[in-house]
Amino acid sequence: MSARLTCRELIDFIVDFFDGRLPPAQNAHFESHLEVCPDCVNYLDSYTQTVRIAKEAFGQEEDAVTAGVPEELVTAVLRARVPGS
Repeated sequence: MSARLTCRELIDFIVDFFDGRLPPAQNAHFESHLEVCPDCVNYLDSYTQTVRIAKEAFGQEEDAVTAGVPEELVTAVLRARVPGS
């Protein structure tokens, strides 16, 4: 990973960020990127709302909702949703 986190890299790390699994250095890069990239802040807000709505809709915890979904599929969907990153 470079010293500056790109938008694509931010998307790659978003799940680990929410789960608190990013190492401190990556977490610092993640948060620094958010300070200068309003598009990623908007994406993060949208992602947060989507997770919250999904939990409410299914009445389940996130792990139960996503159980059995291949990580490759999640990554592909996230990448497809961010044009130009």
